[in-house]
Amino acid sequence: MATRVNYTWACGTAALKMNILKATKTYEAWLGEQIPLLRADLALKHQAMHEAVFPFLRATFYRWSQTYPKVCEKLMDGPEVLGVGDLHVENFGTWRDIEGRLIWGINDFDEACRLPYTVDLVRLSASAILAGEGEHLPIPHGPACKAILAGYRAALKTGGRPFALAEDHPKLREMAVHRLREPQAYWDKLKALTTHHDKVPSSALKALHRQLPDEDLELRIAHRIAGLGSLGRRRYVGLAEWHGGSIAREAKELAESAWRWARSARARRHIQYQEILDTAIRCPDPFVRQRGDWIVRRLAPDCSRIELSALPKEHDAERLLHAMGFETANVHLGSCEAKVLSDDLQRRGPVWLYSAGRAMADSTLADWQEWRKG
Repeated sequence: MATRVNYTWACGTAALKMNILKATKTYEAWLGEQIPLLRADLALKHQAMHEAVFPFLRATFYRWSQTYPKVCEKLMDGPEVLGVGDLHVENFGTWRDIEGRLIWGINDFDEACRLPYTVDLVRLSASAILAGEGEHLPIPHGPACKAILAGYRAALKTGGRPFALAEDHPKLREMAVHRLREPQAYWDKLKALTTHHDKVPSSALKALHRQLPDEDLELRIAHRIAGLGSLGRRRYVGLAEWHGGSIAREAKELAESAWRWARSARARRHIQYQEILDTAIRCPDPFVRQRGDWIVRRLAPDCSRIELSALPKEHDAERLLHAMGFETANVHLGSCEAKVLSDDLQRRGPVWLYSAGRAMADSTLADWQEWRKG
């Protein structure tokens, strides 16, 4: 039976008067109650938010969590799933499964939380619209949203299936492996990271060593600046040499989802990263594991997020977005029956996703313009 939740909108009536500047300050104060924040990294995040609207979207799921229930009020009654939250067109990447096969799918679940399934679909669509306006995704907005929804429906119809690229999906495989042609540049960038000389939390060190092929390996610990939504959190990279080559592991500190902040929830440690990894229809990455309040992963050229700028100059954007919609359903099917989601989609008609994606893209654009002025 699907769960439908009546949400209090975005921190109550106070959020109605909260602009993006106040929202950012309030959210970061809330986040700081959970984990130590790195102020220098937050300054870099704020600067990236200033530069263009697409990175602004990536960095501000907390604001999305406030505005979505108002802008898309009619979509809040959708069945609840354990969703990604901070989903966008650059939150996809590749990894190797236990058989060494190259797998493609959603790359990051920092904001995993129970929410209406429509949240993920609309955010993915809004990101496609904003990325398209920035000339990173060469496809008109309507067909982009249509491709996402078609992929989602296809997964519901088939019951979902992971994307193993070795045998199937040749076009997707071509797009995914394009960035792997020069792996040395990836390792050069990691090796150039400055050694971290301050004390590293013992929990982070223990988490890193437990994900190594040999727990006794000596690691050089470095601080890595990466991502946008999680920029400002502690993130440690352990670098080592093993059997003639380089290996790397990263431990990133986790916190409560911003969706809960926007529901007026108190800061507490209710992190659902491992739960979503375990329930989604997925070929697991054996090197990704939540260890306490840290998510640990292997870093390598073939185990990383795919930026739109890393795609081939000529790529099939419609096929890519269809796959993204399909993969979104792979995640949702871990916590909700396909029939429940299909029945809800049926009652919404053919253009709801484009309308909602366009409305949220416009709302994000307005917030970005206000951020730049502020």
